[in-house]
Amino acid sequence: VILDPHDARLSPGEILVAPSTDPGWTPLFLTAAGLVMEVGGAMAHGAIVAREYGIPAVVGVAGATERIATGSRVTLDGTAGTVVIE
Repeated sequence: VILDPHDARLSPGEILVAPSTDPGWTPLFLTAAGLVMEVGGAMAHGAIVAREYGIPAVVGVAGATERIATGSRVTLDGTAGTVVIE
Protein backbone atom coordinates (compact mmCIF):
# COMPACT_ATOMS: atom_id res chain seq x y z
CA VAL A 1 0.00 0.00 0.00
CA ILE A 2 1.54 3.28 -1.09
CA LEU A 3 -0.07 6.62 -0.29
CA ASP A 4 2.66 8.87 -1.73
CA PRO A 5 4.93 7.92 -4.65
CA HIS A 6 7.87 10.07 -3.54
CA ASP A 7 10.69 7.82 -2.31
CA ALA A 8 8.33 4.80 -2.47
CA ARG A 9 9.76 1.40 -3.34
CA LEU A 10 7.99 -1.55 -4.89
CA SER A 11 9.62 -4.96 -5.30
CA PRO A 12 9.07 -6.94 -8.51
CA GLY A 13 5.91 -9.00 -8.22
CA GLU A 14 4.20 -6.71 -5.72
CA ILE A 15 0.79 -5.22 -6.43
CA LEU A 16 0.55 -1.46 -6.14
CA VAL A 17 -2.39 -0.39 -3.96
CA ALA A 18 -2.93 3.37 -4.17
CA PRO A 19 -5.62 5.97 -3.56
CA SER A 20 -5.15 7.36 -7.11
CA THR A 21 -2.28 7.95 -9.51
CA ASP A 22 -0.88 10.67 -11.74
CA PRO A 23 2.31 10.83 -13.86
CA GLY A 24 4.46 10.98 -10.69
CA TRP A 25 3.44 7.37 -9.95
CA THR A 26 4.55 5.99 -13.34
CA PRO A 27 8.01 4.73 -12.23
CA LEU A 28 6.29 2.36 -9.77
CA PHE A 29 4.45 0.70 -12.67
CA LEU A 30 7.80 -0.61 -13.99
CA THR A 31 8.01 -3.19 -11.19
CA ALA A 32 4.34 -3.55 -10.21
CA ALA A 33 2.65 -6.87 -10.94
CA GLY A 34 -0.76 -5.18 -10.81
CA LEU A 35 -2.69 -2.15 -9.63
CA VAL A 36 -5.55 -1.64 -7.19
CA MET A 37 -6.73 1.95 -7.10
CA GLU A 38 -9.45 3.53 -4.99
CA VAL A 39 -10.50 6.29 -7.37
CA GLY A 40 -10.98 6.22 -11.11
CA GLY A 41 -12.37 4.32 -14.01
CA ALA A 42 -11.25 2.82 -17.30
CA MET A 43 -9.90 6.17 -18.51
CA ALA A 44 -8.08 7.07 -15.28
CA HIS A 45 -4.31 7.55 -15.41
CA GLY A 46 -3.59 4.35 -13.50
CA ALA A 47 -5.82 2.19 -15.69
CA ILE A 48 -4.31 3.59 -18.89
CA VAL A 49 -0.71 3.15 -17.74
CA ALA A 50 -1.44 -0.37 -16.46
CA ARG A 51 -2.81 -1.30 -19.91
CA GLU A 52 0.29 0.17 -21.57
CA TYR A 53 2.54 -1.89 -19.29
CA GLY A 54 0.41 -5.02 -19.65
CA ILE A 55 -0.39 -5.39 -15.95
CA PRO A 56 -3.84 -6.11 -14.50
CA ALA A 57 -5.67 -3.27 -12.81
CA VAL A 58 -8.84 -2.92 -10.78
CA VAL A 59 -9.86 0.68 -10.17
CA GLY A 60 -12.68 2.28 -8.24
CA VAL A 61 -12.12 0.07 -5.19
CA ALA A 62 -13.43 2.20 -2.33
CA GLY A 63 -11.41 1.84 0.86
CA ALA A 64 -8.68 -0.30 -0.73
CA THR A 65 -5.82 1.45 1.08
CA GLU A 66 -7.59 0.93 4.39
CA ARG A 67 -8.78 -2.64 3.84
CA ILE A 68 -5.56 -4.01 2.32
CA ALA A 69 -2.53 -3.99 4.61
CA THR A 70 0.99 -3.64 3.24
CA GLY A 71 2.40 -7.13 2.84
CA SER A 72 -0.98 -8.83 2.43
CA ARG A 73 -1.30 -11.51 -0.22
CA VAL A 74 -3.76 -10.31 -2.83
CA THR A 75 -5.18 -12.02 -5.92
CA LEU A 76 -6.10 -9.54 -8.62
CA ASP A 77 -8.21 -10.26 -11.71
CA GLY A 78 -8.29 -7.22 -13.97
CA THR A 79 -10.65 -8.86 -16.46
CA ALA A 80 -13.29 -9.72 -13.86
CA GLY A 81 -12.57 -6.61 -11.78
CA THR A 82 -12.02 -8.56 -8.58
CA VAL A 83 -9.59 -8.23 -5.71
CA VAL A 84 -9.32 -11.04 -3.15
CA ILE A 85 -7.38 -10.53 0.06
CA GLU A 86 -5.92 -13.93 0.92
